[in-house]
Amino acid sequence: MRICTWNINSVRIRLEQVTRLLKEQQPDVLCLQEIKVANELFPPDLGQELGYSHRLIHGQKAYHGVAILSRLPFVKAEPRHWCGKQDSRHAWVSIKAKDGKPVELHNFYVPSGGDVPDPKENEKFAHKLQFLAEMAEWFAARRKKSNRFVLMGDLNVAPLESDVWSHKQLLNVVSHTAVEVDALTKVYQSHDWIDAVRHFVPADEKLYSWWSYRARDWQESNRGRRLDHFWVTPALKDKLASAEVLTAPRSWEKPSDHAPVILDLKL
Repeated sequence: MRICTWNINSVRIRLEQVTRLLKEQQPDVLCLQEIKVANELFPPDLGQELGYSHRLIHGQKAYHGVAILSRLPFVKAEPRHWCGKQDSRHAWVSIKAKDGKPVELHNFYVPSGGDVPDPKENEKFAHKLQFLAEMAEWFAARRKKSNRFVLMGDLNVAPLESDVWSHKQLLNVVSHTAVEVDALTKVYQSHDWIDAVRHFVPADEKLYSWWSYRARDWQESNRGRRLDHFWVTPALKDKLASAEVLTAPRSWEKPSDHAPVILDLKL
């Protein structure tokens, strides 16, 4: 089973890029974040001719939003809201794998948190911390040894020193602060998750999935952060085949500032 996650930063602006990715990478499932469109305006033909006839759209006008496009039918599909807000940041589906057992795919767009890393001064940052805390509680309450879950998406936290271009310079920058890393770690521990990408890429090796549009030459400056993640529960550890950040799409015409991440499971 091949799964891809991508913060597309407006799906209607980047229809060609999504279609190109589907053609080149042939994922069984594509999870998008920041689709920035209401459900009824999501492009109805996107991926249809390539076999992506199963979809769960959890969008809203102009902001946020997640979507799951799949060649494989859904056993169950559910959008979910967090923190008492209707802001379309999580959708999950259950898919029957080739071995006949279900796999749950959780597509997340965690709040970015604004610019000031202080929950007392910045409501957006407080929302982000609350969101991560609720994630940890929710998965801990559902925790079972047999669960075959994949958590993916733009989690908006770069937890390791090697996940940012400069640990020292970004310690007080939202996405890499100690309080955010601690909050994400609690989510990680809530189900003994395994970082699928770092399973294949050493923890001390620099790795990014996001580069700011502000950079004149993002490849030359390479001031990136790894904000986009794939985690699996322990029951899927032996099924991990490969995982990587696809940097080429960051250089395509009208690119998203995020690169897609792809995961292959032996399922």
